[in-house]
Amino acid sequence: MKLKSLLLFLILSLFGLILVACNNDDTTSETEENSDKVDVKQLVNDYSTDKKEAESASITGEELVVNTTAGKEKSYELPKDEFFVSIAPFVEQTHPCTYHSLTGCQGEMVMKEFDVYIEDEDGNVVVDEKVMSLANGFIDLWVPRDKKYHITIEHDGKQVQSEFSSYTEDPTCLTNMQLT
Repeated sequence: MKLKSLLLFLILSLFGLILVACNNDDTTSETEENSDKVDVKQLVNDYSTDKKEAESASITGEELVVNTTAGKEKSYELPKDEFFVSIAPFVEQTHPCTYHSLTGCQGEMVMKEFDVYIEDEDGNVVVDEKVMSLANGFIDLWVPRDKKYHITIEHDGKQVQSEFSSYTEDPTCLTNMQLT
């Protein structure tokens, strides 16, 4: 009986080792292998809010690039009709940034509520709502591509107005909006 128990234990242990060896320690699921099946907007949100972990995740006007904890680089094409922009309003501190690092950029105003108003170049209102900044101090937004925008951000009696655009080569990280 002890021999059968020992043999069963060894078989189960070997099976467990095989499962562990097959695990590539990748933080992305199998469905993410094919970016056509991935909800990239949800993936961006998950990296921004630390629901997913990676060595790094950054976003350009064309793609999300993720360097996984397993050392693999994966890229995901962004929606054709939407542009991602991450804004870090500030009062005292900021940093230079062109392409937002979902896993590295840190803004000054963490978990603060802002009134955000955005109009496109034709005067159409794109955003008019209260928005909470994330734990990284950024406000993540998706806006229509290939347009110019005027933005007003207000918080605690302070305001900033600025311009930005959503063309492929444009920055996805806006850290120049100082509230005064």
